[in-house]
Amino acid sequence: MTPKRVLFICTHNSARSQIAEAWMKHLGGAAFEVESAGLQPGTLKPLVIEAMREVGIDLSSKSTQTIADVLKSERPFDYVVTFYDQKKAGQCPTFLGEIARRHWDIPERLKAPVPQEEQLAHVRSVRELIKQRVEAWLAENS
Repeated sequence: MTPKRVLFICTHNSARSQIAEAWMKHLGGAAFEVESAGLQPGTLKPLVIEAMREVGIDLSSKSTQTIADVLKSERPFDYVVTFYDQKKAGQCPTFLGEIARRHWDIPERLKAPVPQEEQLAHVRSVRELIKQRVEAWLAENS
């Protein structure tokens, strides 16, 4: 059976899309080929690396990429899942072919300056929300 190709997109490929990619690879196994990208260049957030390490997933060697990087490769996708808010929806390119699109409304990083422990708690909650979404998706498609 050919693996389904999935692309997760968020604003900077620095948190939500990286977490989703990691969970899909971890939980979906060989049934999926997974990538993530950002609408704009970004850097993987250290708190994301820490939060994922807590659940046994190492992202320390991961880098980010933009949607332009992905489009250059001309790799086809079966699914595109977005995380960015609707104001940024116009920045997402149109994908040709039969691609199932999904939007997961998962909260972005905390905007106000807060202590690092509060930021980490937020990243942990995002990590768990995304895990639940991935698990539900896998249950629906198995």
